[in-house]
Amino acid sequence: MTLRRSLSEALDPSMRTEKGLSRTNTWIVVLICLSIGLGIAETEALLTEGVEHYYGIANLVFLAIFMTEYAARLYAAPENPKYKSSLSYALTLSSTLDLLVILSFALPYFGLETALLRVFRAARLVRLARLGRYSLALQMIYEAITDRRYELGVSAAIALGLMLLASSALYYAERTAQPDVFGSIPRAMWWSIATLTTVGYGDTVPITVLGRIAAGLTAVAGIGLIALPTGILASAFTDGLSRARNRK
Repeated sequence: MTLRRSLSEALDPSMRTEKGLSRTNTWIVVLICLSIGLGIAETEALLTEGVEHYYGIANLVFLAIFMTEYAARLYAAPENPKYKSSLSYALTLSSTLDLLVILSFALPYFGLETALLRVFRAARLVRLARLGRYSLALQMIYEAITDRRYELGVSAAIALGLMLLASSALYYAERTAQPDVFGSIPRAMWWSIATLTTVGYGDTVPITVLGRIAAGLTAVAGIGLIALPTGILASAFTDGLSRARNRK
């Protein structure tokens, strides 16, 4: 067996003949979890005071490991029939995710804050868990969203229309009484989003009679707005479970 083939079977779950993750990917998952814990700890001053040097060393170690892993994946990618070359693999979403993980370690050394990029370290755990019951669940979620993409698109359009309608109604009802909050339709959009999603922060509320009537109608519409995509996805999951049972 060639080195490229060995790396492919060790790093690419779809190239394995055995069930579950390879030992290499298992260790990678452990390292990702450790790097996530490190990123969380770095945000607490009590955990970093006086030991910043050790955090820096740990980040460098993780950077070297993940860079090596990324290079190995590029090298082994052509073994998988899905990729014509290392470049075709490099242009995939999964490879881009790997690159973002590396950037989350590297960019702080250039004086850039990358707290958001650290989220991608957690996302890699999902990508590596391609086999077993977890991959089946993820596949069902993907199929449910794909099968109902048109219905979900319609519900999104309805949500946007309701948001604009509610914002306009509150603008006309409250613009004189509360110009700072409802002085324009864009300003009123924050209230309409919070109300339609049933979050209701309470930081902005209508005070006029007409405004409260419009707000009540918007709140009732928000309940239906949340229920609409929920019902669509629930139906899609039910269909997906039925297909899975039929395949078995």
